[in-house]
Amino acid sequence: MADSLPSINFGFDDLRDRMARFTEKFDSFIATGRRQVLEERNRFRINVAELQEDQRLRKKEIESLAQKSSSHAQAVEKETAETAEMHAAIASITQQRDARAQHRDRIRSEIASVRKQVAQRVTVQQEYAKELDAHAQLNGPELDFWQSYLGMRIEGVGMADRLKFVFTCVDERNWEREAWFELDMGRSDYQVVNVKPKVEPEGVERCLVRLNESRDLGQFLKAMRGLIVAATK
Repeated sequence: MADSLPSINFGFDDLRDRMARFTEKFDSFIATGRRQVLEERNRFRINVAELQEDQRLRKKEIESLAQKSSSHAQAVEKETAETAEMHAAIASITQQRDARAQHRDRIRSEIASVRKQVAQRVTVQQEYAKELDAHAQLNGPELDFWQSYLGMRIEGVGMADRLKFVFTCVDERNWEREAWFELDMGRSDYQVVNVKPKVEPEGVERCLVRLNESRDLGQFLKAMRGLIVAATK
């Protein structure tokens, strides 16, 4: 009876072959995917390592640039300080030069002023010497008369431009008694600095005023002798 049943073919062999081919393809796909994953992971690791190395190099370059920048900034700061010191030194030297120039100009001005004053004094002294010479020529005979007949003599006192006029025969009680006065001629206006015996100051002043106005020494000596004679009485 079994032999009489119809033969049914369910296709198990074909299915088995198909399953085997599928499994083989699937295993191949998995293996291929695994290889791709491994390759991508390796490439990622390589990329990461390269990025890290590049980052390290960039960091090193940045540090080097920062150091160079710091050194440059220090050099610039040093040059700025040196430039400031140089400008300060130049300003100080310029100030000293200007001060010395001003001092030199002031000294030149003072020298010129002194020379002018000296020239003026020399001119005044020359004129004064001429005037004295002229008066000496006029008063010479009269002075000789005073010295010879009226007991007067002229002495030096050890000082420039000062003379001592000594009189005798001025005291009726003692004709040998000496009276004198000193005349300072170092200035434009003559001055009587010492008198013996003591005489009236106002009278001496009047005599000096007339002498400085007229330069008449003879009249001055007469007036002073009169004052001295009056003082001895």
